Amino acid sequence: MYDPSMRVLTVLELLQAQGRVTGAELARRLEVSPRTVQRYIVRLQDLGIPVESTRGVGGAYHLKPGFRLPPLMFTGEEALALALGLHALNHLGLTALAPAVAGAGAKLSRTLPHPLRERMRTLEEAVQLDAFPWTVQTDAEILSALLAAMQAEQVAVFTYRSHAGENTRREVEVYGVVHLDGRWYAVGRCLARAALRTFRLDRIAEPGTLDRTFTRPGGFDARAYLRSTLPFVHAPFDVEVWLDLPVQEAAARFAPWRVSLEADALRGGTRLRCKRDVLEPFAALLLGLGCAVAVHHPPELRDIFGGLAARASAAQQPPA
Repeated sequence: MYDPSMRVLTVLELLQAQGRVTGAELARRLEVSPRTVQRYIVRLQDLGIPVESTRGVGGAYHLKPGFRLPPLMFTGEEALALALGLHALNHLGLTALAPAVAGAGAKLSRTLPHPLRERMRTLEEAVQLDAFPWTVQTDAEILSALLAAMQAEQVAVFTYRSHAGENTRREVEVYGVVHLDGRWYAVGRCLARAALRTFRLDRIAEPGTLDRTFTRPGGFDARAYLRSTLPFVHAPFDVEVWLDLPVQEAAARFAPWRVSLEADALRGGTRLRCKRDVLEPFAALLLGLGCAVAVHHPPELRDIFGGLAARASAAQQPPA
């Protein structure tokens, strides 16, 4: 027997596909009576779907102009994937999307069958995702503007703040946008430099587009490019430390695109080099390795360790 709930979803699919459908046509397609079609329409309206109707000659059912829904026949795994994806969006540094995430989750929950709805509610209550402490908050409108420029293959224009705090106006052919290690990056060809460049989205302001187009190179892997260049992007601190760890063990503790590691032939252990914007989280990460650490440079990192040592010593004292 054909499930009545499937017929209700079929009505929605027909309305989305054809725009306007008469009650008689729906009854014929679904092999039900016109009164049953009316019940299906009421059911869709109860779900919050704006089905409207016109009476008289030429009357028909139609969706409110501009309203569209994706296919709603989700498997359990698809519903779980969507719910997890919405849940994870809160941890990508795009706090402005929180209302949109809540709205999308509510719509998804409202349109799912009862067993899947309960599974989604359990997921929201039980699953906890921890944001990385170094996640950088990013304006969702900037991300949206760059993605639109990339999709239309129009040259993007924006103000960019360098690591030294200098603002320049850039014109960029955006080839890809990547979220990596708590930050959003745009990769593309900077027209002023006539070369590939990487731009942090949290340093971009006043994005727009120019009336000039380009062709994105086929097969360009923005993430691979970013990983190959990220340890050497501009940052105020050049870090070099020695770790009392075999290089293989050190490699298992760090993202390979964030640091450069090599075995120290004279002393043993591992020589680590990288660039960092902020030193204190990195110092805490090094302490968490549980091995001896020697700082070659910068001297500011030694000062950071001194401050952490003082705070640790104070924490050892019993409360007054």
